Amino acid sequence: MMGYAPQATIDHAALRHNLKQARQAANGRRIWAVIKADGYGHGMLRVASCLHEANGFAVARLEEALILRRSGIDKPLLVLSGCTSRQELKAAAEAYIQVVLHHHQQLEELPDQSPLLTVWLKVDTGMHRLGFDPDEINGIAAGLAKHPCIGEINLMTHLANADDATDPMTKQQCECFQALDQTLFRSASIANSAGLLGISGKLGDWVRPGIMLYGASPFINTTAENYGLRPVMTLRSRVVAVKQCHAGDAIGYGGSYVCAEAMPVAVVAIGYGDGYPRHAPSGTPVLVKGERLPLTGRVSMDMISVDARKLPNIQVGNEAILWGEGLPAEEIAQFAGTISYELFCGVKQRVSFIDLNQQQREA
Repeated sequence: MMGYAPQATIDHAALRHNLKQARQAANGRRIWAVIKADGYGHGMLRVASCLHEANGFAVARLEEALILRRSGIDKPLLVLSGCTSRQELKAAAEAYIQVVLHHHQQLEELPDQSPLLTVWLKVDTGMHRLGFDPDEINGIAAGLAKHPCIGEINLMTHLANADDATDPMTKQQCECFQALDQTLFRSASIANSAGLLGISGKLGDWVRPGIMLYGASPFINTTAENYGLRPVMTLRSRVVAVKQCHAGDAIGYGGSYVCAEAMPVAVVAIGYGDGYPRHAPSGTPVLVKGERLPLTGRVSMDMISVDARKLPNIQVGNEAILWGEGLPAEEIAQFAGTISYELFCGVKQRVSFIDLNQQQREA
């Protein structure tokens, strides 16, 4: 670690382990490993190079897929948000990239001549974000089957509330999907991470795990450990100062935390400028030498303060874990009123990313 700058270590062995767990849950189905948003903040190319046992990679935007192709990734690629123009659709076809079709303008933009394009028709089974109405699907599929640039036609949907295993919406969406004429399509896909781990029965030919690959639970009020998953990203920094504060001393901007007694307060070199959530409240745990030390006061751009009464011998230079190994990201997210997805995607460029396997080789 250079100085006391934060680092995010990425455990490739954990990534491979989590993919293995997804493979076991998939029970023979093919896997689109979802690596959009720069691999959920873990590094898209880093993740792709590690998850070579996935059947294909799914991203949000065409440019992400083109970067993967230019980097030598020859697996099937799927653009979940589809393309916005005829030029993009042609570029996707030429790079053998599969695309999602979810509204009528995309149908109008299909090129007349190009390599055959594999498409996934998205049906809106209840999320009401993207997708065609169920009663449109048969007609659209029939029209696409006659189109000169269309090869395989597949069917997919997206689950809105699968993170809550008690919500009846998931069952309703699955029933809506299964009521469609599956014989019109080469393959089908329903399940994201929550669907894969939480739904029994028909999940389609392909599943689309995302957050579970990175070692976080897709369900509310649970952690990855409940599902045999291992954290991939561990965000670390170090203690840069220890203050001996008095009763009545106010900590940080706005003085929102006031010491109830004389106490050591440790300052850790990380803040919202690094991607630590600014709205994390006092009490949010930070792991130092195996002890969970509660955050005290507001998160600053470059620093946070923690109550060090549990560690009277805390010293400058001690490592602090913000989330990851020993401290679930889901727990930090719950304190901060957000989700682990946002924590991972929010880590800033000035944080150094370290390949844990490489680090181990060099040790």
